[in-house]
Amino acid sequence: MNSPATIVDALLQRAGDARRFLVGLAGPPAAGKSTLAEALRDGLIARGESAEILPMDGFHMDNGILAARGLLPRKGAPESFDARGFIDIVHALKRAEGEVLVPVFDRSREIAINAARAILRETRFVLAEGNYLLFKDAPWDRLDGLFDFTLFVGPPYAVLEERLRQRWLGYALPEDQIRWKLYGNDLPNGKRILENSRPADLHIDFF
Repeated sequence: MNSPATIVDALLQRAGDARRFLVGLAGPPAAGKSTLAEALRDGLIARGESAEILPMDGFHMDNGILAARGLLPRKGAPESFDARGFIDIVHALKRAEGEVLVPVFDRSREIAINAARAILRETRFVLAEGNYLLFKDAPWDRLDGLFDFTLFVGPPYAVLEERLRQRWLGYALPEDQIRWKLYGNDLPNGKRILENSRPADLHIDFF
């Protein structure tokens, strides 16, 4: 069973005495990536390690840019992220030459705040999590080989559908908006991710 504790054991074994160990945790929306990343971070810290999470959400393009490009209804699609910014940050974290300032996504305002958090040079484990970390298409393919260990969380379609519906119900959206977000954006994005991602070191069907 791939519990957080057994995954932490695997990460510690794989990391050895590395000064910086980058983990890439990918999967479709509502797969459980953020929850798993938090559990792994907490598990590593409980074992005396230093660990931080790098969510890809901080690299959403601003709504103004998305609107100008006709992409606002497709927010969350591969082309709606600052892929270059994310890849540059991953390279900087890989080098571990100093602290790296990273953006944070403010979900209440739907904006990314630049340089809102620091990942210190001495942080040993960095857990990057997001939809497109293993995506085969350019420019996301430039992430290939940067992570020291990769995980993919890919629940069945029906599970994703229900989780996403519950997510948008929590925002008290009308049914027509929920249907668009589900079937016009989130689930098509999820299908692309499931069908077009590189194999991971560890694949988890459900979390």
